[in-house]
Amino acid sequence: MLKYRAGLKNLPTYDVGEADWKIKLNANEFNMNLPAVVEDRVMGRLSRLAFNRYPGIEVESLKEQLAAAYNVQMDNILIANGSSEILEKVFFCLGGRNRKIVYPQPSFSMYKIYADLSGSISVPFDLNDDYTLDAEKFVDTVNINKAHLAVICAPNNPTGTAVPLRDIEYIAQNINCAFIVDEAYVEFADESAMQILSKYPHMIVARTFSKAYGLAAARVGYAIADSKVTTMLGKVFMPYHVNSLSAAVADIVYQMRHEYESRISMIKAERQRVNDELVKIAGVKVYPSKTNFILIKYDRAQQLNEYLYNIGIGVRSFGNAPRLDNCIRITIGLREENDAWIKAVRDFIVNN
Repeated sequence: MLKYRAGLKNLPTYDVGEADWKIKLNANEFNMNLPAVVEDRVMGRLSRLAFNRYPGIEVESLKEQLAAAYNVQMDNILIANGSSEILEKVFFCLGGRNRKIVYPQPSFSMYKIYADLSGSISVPFDLNDDYTLDAEKFVDTVNINKAHLAVICAPNNPTGTAVPLRDIEYIAQNINCAFIVDEAYVEFADESAMQILSKYPHMIVARTFSKAYGLAAARVGYAIADSKVTTMLGKVFMPYHVNSLSAAVADIVYQMRHEYESRISMIKAERQRVNDELVKIAGVKVYPSKTNFILIKYDRAQQLNEYLYNIGIGVRSFGNAPRLDNCIRITIGLREENDAWIKAVRDFIVNN
Protein backbone atom coordinates (compact mmCIF):
# COMPACT_ATOMS: atom_id res chain seq x y z
CA MET A 1 0.00 0.00 0.00
CA LEU A 2 1.36 3.40 -0.96
CA LYS A 3 1.85 5.79 1.94
CA TYR A 4 1.96 9.38 0.78
CA ARG A 5 3.32 12.14 2.98
CA ALA A 6 0.90 13.70 5.44
CA GLY A 7 -1.30 16.47 4.07
CA LEU A 8 -0.76 15.66 0.39
CA LYS A 9 -4.27 14.28 -0.06
CA ASN A 10 -5.81 17.56 1.08
CA LEU A 11 -3.91 19.75 -1.37
CA PRO A 12 -6.00 21.16 -4.22
CA THR A 13 -5.09 20.43 -7.82
CA TYR A 14 -4.23 23.42 -9.99
CA ASP A 15 -6.74 23.02 -12.82
CA VAL A 16 -5.18 23.59 -16.24
CA GLY A 17 -7.87 21.90 -18.31
CA GLU A 18 -9.17 23.95 -21.23
CA ALA A 19 -12.14 24.00 -23.57
CA ASP A 20 -12.11 24.90 -27.26
CA TRP A 21 -12.85 28.57 -26.64
CA LYS A 22 -13.93 31.02 -29.33
CA ILE A 23 -12.48 33.73 -27.10
CA LYS A 24 -10.02 32.68 -24.39
CA LEU A 25 -9.76 35.19 -21.55
CA ASN A 26 -9.31 32.98 -18.48
CA ALA A 27 -5.55 32.68 -17.94
CA ASN A 28 -4.13 36.22 -18.20
CA GLU A 29 -2.26 35.26 -21.35
CA PHE A 30 -1.26 37.68 -24.07
CA ASN A 31 -3.74 37.10 -26.90
CA MET A 32 -1.16 37.65 -29.64
CA ASN A 33 1.70 35.36 -30.64
CA LEU A 34 5.25 36.55 -31.26
CA PRO A 35 5.69 39.65 -33.45
CA ALA A 36 6.69 38.48 -36.94
CA VAL A 37 10.17 40.01 -36.75
CA VAL A 38 10.77 38.36 -33.36
CA GLU A 39 9.48 35.03 -34.64
CA ASP A 40 11.95 35.14 -37.54
CA ARG A 41 14.84 35.72 -35.14
CA VAL A 42 13.61 33.00 -32.80
CA MET A 43 13.33 30.40 -35.55
CA GLY A 44 16.79 31.29 -36.79
CA ARG A 45 18.22 30.91 -33.30
CA LEU A 46 16.51 27.56 -32.72
CA SER A 47 17.77 26.23 -36.06
CA ARG A 48 21.33 26.66 -34.76
CA LEU A 49 20.67 25.19 -31.33
CA ALA A 50 22.80 22.25 -30.22
CA PHE A 51 20.00 19.90 -29.19
CA ASN A 52 22.55 17.28 -28.13
CA ARG A 53 24.05 19.55 -25.45
CA TYR A 54 22.79 20.30 -21.96
CA PRO A 55 21.62 23.88 -21.34
CA GLY A 56 24.26 26.46 -20.58
CA ILE A 57 25.10 29.12 -23.13
CA GLU A 58 21.50 30.20 -23.70
CA VAL A 59 20.78 30.59 -19.98
CA GLU A 60 24.01 32.53 -19.41
CA SER A 61 23.26 34.81 -22.35
CA LEU A 62 19.83 35.62 -20.93
CA LYS A 63 21.31 36.29 -17.48
CA GLU A 64 23.90 38.59 -19.03
CA GLN A 65 21.20 40.58 -20.81
CA LEU A 66 19.04 40.92 -17.70
CA ALA A 67 21.99 41.92 -15.54
CA ALA A 68 22.95 44.66 -17.99
CA ALA A 69 19.37 45.92 -18.26
CA TYR A 70 18.95 46.18 -14.48
CA ASN A 71 22.50 47.34 -13.80
CA VAL A 72 23.28 44.37 -11.54
CA GLN A 73 25.79 41.53 -11.68
CA MET A 74 25.03 38.17 -13.27
CA ASP A 75 25.17 36.49 -9.85
CA ASN A 76 22.20 38.66 -8.83
CA ILE A 77 20.03 36.83 -11.39
CA LEU A 78 18.37 33.40 -11.22
CA ILE A 79 16.59 32.00 -14.30
CA ALA A 80 13.74 29.54 -13.74
CA ASN A 81 10.71 27.85 -15.28
CA GLY A 82 8.42 30.82 -14.88
CA SER A 83 8.26 33.01 -11.80
CA SER A 84 6.19 30.21 -10.25
CA GLU A 85 9.32 28.08 -9.89
CA ILE A 86 11.11 31.02 -8.28
CA LEU A 87 8.28 31.35 -5.74
CA GLU A 88 8.23 27.62 -5.05
CA LYS A 89 11.98 27.52 -4.35
CA VAL A 90 11.83 30.63 -2.15
CA PHE A 91 9.11 28.99 -0.07
CA PHE A 92 11.19 25.80 0.22
CA CYS A 93 14.38 27.68 1.15
CA LEU A 94 12.87 30.05 3.70
CA GLY A 95 9.87 28.10 4.91
CA GLY A 96 9.72 24.73 6.62
CA ARG A 97 8.59 23.16 9.86
CA ASN A 98 7.45 25.75 12.44
CA ARG A 99 8.35 28.58 10.06
CA LYS A 100 5.67 31.11 9.20
CA ILE A 101 5.03 32.68 5.80
CA VAL A 102 2.81 35.75 5.51
CA TYR A 103 1.03 36.41 2.23
CA PRO A 104 -2.05 38.45 1.21
CA GLN A 105 -5.48 37.06 0.44
CA PRO A 106 -7.06 37.05 -1.99
CA SER A 107 -3.93 36.70 -4.07
CA PHE A 108 -2.11 34.11 -6.18
CA SER A 109 -3.62 30.77 -5.14
CA MET A 110 -0.27 28.97 -5.27
CA TYR A 111 1.11 30.84 -2.24
CA LYS A 112 -0.85 28.65 0.15
CA ILE A 113 -0.04 25.51 -1.83
CA TYR A 114 3.70 26.29 -1.81
CA ALA A 115 3.50 26.99 1.92
CA ASP A 116 1.77 23.65 2.51
CA LEU A 117 4.19 21.74 0.29
CA SER A 118 7.15 23.25 2.12
CA GLY A 119 5.69 22.25 5.48
CA SER A 120 5.40 25.90 6.52
CA ILE A 121 2.77 27.61 8.61
CA SER A 122 0.55 29.81 6.45
CA VAL A 123 -0.39 33.23 7.79
CA PRO A 124 -2.82 34.71 5.24
CA PHE A 125 -3.28 38.46 5.55
CA ASP A 126 -6.64 39.90 4.51
CA LEU A 127 -6.58 42.71 1.99
CA ASN A 128 -8.95 45.62 2.56
CA ASP A 129 -12.50 45.37 1.22
CA ASP A 130 -11.39 47.23 -1.91
CA TYR A 131 -8.47 44.77 -2.26
CA THR A 132 -5.81 47.32 -1.41
CA LEU A 133 -2.99 46.34 0.96
CA ASP A 134 -2.64 48.01 4.36
CA ALA A 135 1.15 48.12 4.60
CA GLU A 136 1.27 48.99 8.31
CA LYS A 137 -0.99 46.11 9.29
CA PHE A 138 0.92 43.78 6.98
CA VAL A 139 4.19 44.72 8.69
CA ASP A 140 2.59 44.19 12.12
CA THR A 141 1.38 40.75 11.05
CA VAL A 142 4.84 39.77 9.81
CA ASN A 143 6.57 40.99 12.96
CA ILE A 144 4.06 39.67 15.49
CA ASN A 145 4.27 36.22 13.90
CA LYS A 146 8.08 36.37 13.68
CA ALA A 147 7.71 35.23 10.08
CA HIS A 148 10.61 33.87 8.06
CA LEU A 149 9.14 35.07 4.75
CA ALA A 150 6.74 37.78 3.61
CA VAL A 151 5.21 37.73 0.13
CA ILE A 152 3.23 40.27 -1.85
CA CYS A 153 2.01 40.27 -5.43
CA ALA A 154 2.39 43.72 -7.00
CA PRO A 155 0.17 44.36 -8.89
CA ASN A 156 -2.02 41.75 -7.25
CA ASN A 157 -3.54 38.72 -8.96
CA PRO A 158 -6.50 38.13 -9.19
CA THR A 159 -7.70 41.55 -8.08
CA GLY A 160 -5.54 43.69 -10.39
CA THR A 161 -4.91 46.23 -7.64
CA ALA A 162 -1.61 48.07 -7.39
CA VAL A 163 0.69 48.16 -4.37
CA PRO A 164 2.29 51.64 -4.34
CA LEU A 165 6.08 51.65 -4.27
CA ARG A 166 6.02 53.68 -1.05
CA ASP A 167 4.13 50.83 0.63
CA ILE A 168 6.54 48.22 -0.71
CA GLU A 169 9.44 50.24 0.69
CA TYR A 170 7.68 50.70 4.01
CA ILE A 171 7.38 46.92 4.29
CA ALA A 172 11.01 46.39 3.31
CA GLN A 173 12.16 48.95 5.89
CA ASN A 174 10.17 47.51 8.76
CA ILE A 175 10.52 43.73 8.60
CA ASN A 176 13.57 41.64 9.32
CA CYS A 177 12.73 38.51 7.35
CA ALA A 178 13.02 37.70 3.66
CA PHE A 179 10.61 39.67 1.48
CA ILE A 180 9.66 38.60 -2.05
CA VAL A 181 7.74 40.87 -4.43
CA ASP A 182 5.96 38.91 -7.15
CA GLU A 183 5.96 41.23 -10.19
CA ALA A 184 4.40 38.93 -12.77
CA TYR A 185 2.28 41.81 -14.12
CA VAL A 186 4.58 44.74 -13.50
CA GLU A 187 5.01 45.68 -17.19
CA PHE A 188 1.35 46.76 -17.15
CA ALA A 189 1.84 48.93 -14.05
CA ASP A 190 3.54 52.24 -13.27
CA GLU A 191 6.10 51.32 -10.60
CA SER A 192 8.47 48.48 -9.76
CA ALA A 193 10.26 47.31 -6.65
CA MET A 194 13.41 47.20 -8.77
CA GLN A 195 13.67 50.93 -8.06
CA ILE A 196 14.55 50.18 -4.43
CA LEU A 197 15.93 46.64 -4.53
CA SER A 198 19.59 47.62 -4.10
CA LYS A 199 18.78 49.19 -0.72
CA TYR A 200 17.33 46.03 0.81
CA PRO A 201 19.44 42.84 0.72
CA HIS A 202 16.59 40.80 2.23
CA MET A 203 14.30 41.59 -0.72
CA ILE A 204 13.74 39.46 -3.83
CA VAL A 205 11.93 40.50 -7.01
CA ALA A 206 10.36 37.78 -9.17
CA ARG A 207 9.35 38.35 -12.79
CA THR A 208 8.12 36.34 -15.76
CA PHE A 209 8.13 36.31 -19.55
CA SER A 210 4.67 34.67 -19.60
CA LYS A 211 2.51 37.80 -19.44
CA ALA A 212 3.73 40.98 -21.15
CA TYR A 213 6.06 39.07 -23.48
CA GLY A 214 3.55 36.35 -24.35
CA LEU A 215 5.88 33.41 -23.62
CA ALA A 216 3.51 31.38 -21.48
CA ALA A 217 4.34 28.25 -23.49
CA ALA A 218 8.08 28.62 -22.88
CA ARG A 219 7.84 28.98 -19.07
CA VAL A 220 10.68 31.38 -18.32
CA GLY A 221 10.96 33.59 -15.26
CA TYR A 222 13.69 35.11 -13.17
CA ALA A 223 14.57 36.46 -9.74
CA ILE A 224 16.75 39.43 -8.92
CA ALA A 225 18.28 39.64 -5.47
CA ASP A 226 21.47 40.05 -3.46
CA SER A 227 24.08 37.52 -4.58
CA LYS A 228 24.08 35.87 -1.14
CA VAL A 229 20.36 35.20 -1.58
CA THR A 230 20.62 33.88 -5.14
CA THR A 231 23.48 31.60 -4.09
CA MET A 232 21.35 29.97 -1.41
CA LEU A 233 18.27 29.77 -3.63
CA GLY A 234 20.36 28.23 -6.40
CA LYS A 235 21.16 25.25 -4.17
CA VAL A 236 17.59 23.89 -4.41
CA PHE A 237 17.24 24.02 -8.20
CA MET A 238 17.87 20.86 -10.18
CA PRO A 239 20.84 20.87 -12.59
CA TYR A 240 19.91 22.13 -16.08
CA HIS A 241 16.39 22.92 -14.87
CA VAL A 242 15.78 25.53 -17.62
CA ASN A 243 15.84 24.03 -21.09
CA SER A 244 17.86 25.57 -23.92
CA LEU A 245 14.87 26.13 -26.21
CA SER A 246 12.99 28.26 -23.69
CA ALA A 247 16.10 30.18 -22.67
CA ALA A 248 17.04 30.89 -26.29
CA VAL A 249 13.55 32.16 -27.09
CA ALA A 250 13.48 34.38 -23.99
CA ASP A 251 16.94 35.68 -24.86
CA ILE A 252 15.76 36.81 -28.31
CA VAL A 253 12.52 38.24 -26.96
CA TYR A 254 14.36 40.30 -24.36
CA GLN A 255 16.83 41.54 -26.98
CA MET A 256 13.83 42.72 -28.99
CA ARG A 257 11.63 43.87 -26.11
CA HIS A 258 11.10 47.22 -27.85
CA GLU A 259 8.86 45.29 -30.28
CA TYR A 260 6.45 44.73 -27.38
CA GLU A 261 6.13 48.34 -26.25
CA SER A 262 3.21 49.13 -28.56
CA ARG A 263 1.48 45.89 -27.59
CA ILE A 264 1.74 46.67 -23.90
CA SER A 265 0.46 50.19 -24.54
CA MET A 266 -2.45 48.71 -26.46
CA ILE A 267 -3.37 46.45 -23.52
CA LYS A 268 -3.26 49.40 -21.14
CA ALA A 269 -5.48 51.47 -23.43
CA GLU A 270 -7.92 48.59 -23.86
CA ARG A 271 -7.96 48.05 -20.10
CA GLN A 272 -9.10 51.62 -19.60
CA ARG A 273 -11.66 51.38 -22.39
CA VAL A 274 -13.05 48.12 -20.97
CA ASN A 275 -13.24 49.69 -17.51
CA ASP A 276 -15.13 52.69 -18.89
CA GLU A 277 -17.66 50.42 -20.64
CA LEU A 278 -18.20 48.13 -17.66
CA VAL A 279 -18.90 50.90 -15.17
CA LYS A 280 -21.88 51.86 -17.34
CA ILE A 281 -23.52 48.46 -16.74
CA ALA A 282 -25.88 48.46 -13.78
CA GLY A 283 -25.08 45.91 -11.10
CA VAL A 284 -21.44 45.38 -12.11
CA LYS A 285 -18.69 46.49 -9.74
CA VAL A 286 -15.34 47.03 -11.44
CA TYR A 287 -12.06 47.00 -9.53
CA PRO A 288 -9.22 49.28 -10.70
CA SER A 289 -6.53 47.27 -12.46
CA LYS A 290 -2.84 47.74 -13.18
CA THR A 291 -2.53 44.35 -14.89
CA ASN A 292 -3.59 42.73 -18.17
CA PHE A 293 -6.92 41.64 -16.69
CA ILE A 294 -9.87 43.16 -14.91
CA LEU A 295 -11.90 41.87 -11.96
CA ILE A 296 -15.64 42.43 -11.73
CA LYS A 297 -18.22 41.58 -9.11
CA TYR A 298 -21.81 40.75 -9.99
CA ASP A 299 -24.43 39.12 -7.78
CA ARG A 300 -25.25 36.50 -10.45
CA ALA A 301 -21.65 35.81 -11.40
CA GLN A 302 -22.12 32.03 -11.55
CA GLN A 303 -24.97 32.32 -14.03
CA LEU A 304 -23.06 34.90 -16.05
CA ASN A 305 -20.04 32.59 -16.19
CA GLU A 306 -22.23 29.71 -17.39
CA TYR A 307 -23.71 31.93 -20.09
CA LEU A 308 -20.29 32.99 -21.31
CA TYR A 309 -19.09 29.38 -21.20
CA ASN A 310 -22.02 28.26 -23.35
CA ILE A 311 -21.25 30.83 -26.04
CA GLY A 312 -17.55 29.94 -26.09
CA ILE A 313 -16.08 32.75 -24.01
CA GLY A 314 -13.68 31.53 -21.33
CA VAL A 315 -13.27 33.70 -18.23
CA ARG A 316 -12.13 32.92 -14.67
CA SER A 317 -15.01 32.61 -12.23
CA PHE A 318 -14.16 32.30 -8.53
CA GLY A 319 -17.50 30.96 -7.37
CA ASN A 320 -17.59 31.10 -3.58
CA ALA A 321 -13.84 31.37 -3.07
CA PRO A 322 -12.96 33.27 0.13
CA ARG A 323 -13.05 37.05 -0.36
CA LEU A 324 -13.86 36.50 -4.07
CA ASP A 325 -17.50 35.50 -3.96
CA ASN A 326 -19.37 36.49 -7.12
CA CYS A 327 -16.16 37.69 -8.76
CA ILE A 328 -15.04 37.05 -12.34
CA ARG A 329 -11.57 37.82 -13.71
CA ILE A 330 -11.36 38.62 -17.41
CA THR A 331 -8.15 38.95 -19.41
CA ILE A 332 -7.86 42.05 -21.58
CA GLY A 333 -7.84 40.67 -25.11
CA LEU A 334 -7.81 42.22 -28.55
CA ARG A 335 -10.26 45.03 -29.21
CA GLU A 336 -12.70 42.83 -31.11
CA GLU A 337 -12.55 40.18 -28.38
CA ASN A 338 -13.23 42.79 -25.72
CA ASP A 339 -16.14 44.19 -27.69
CA ALA A 340 -17.61 40.68 -27.97
CA TRP A 341 -17.44 39.78 -24.30
CA ILE A 342 -18.61 43.20 -23.10
CA LYS A 343 -21.64 42.87 -25.38
CA ALA A 344 -22.24 39.37 -24.02
CA VAL A 345 -22.12 40.62 -20.42
CA ARG A 346 -24.44 43.49 -21.24
CA ASP A 347 -26.89 41.22 -23.09
CA PHE A 348 -27.01 38.74 -20.20
CA ILE A 349 -27.67 41.42 -17.60
CA VAL A 350 -30.29 43.21 -19.68
CA ASN A 351 -32.15 39.98 -20.44
CA ASN A 352 -31.94 38.46 -16.98
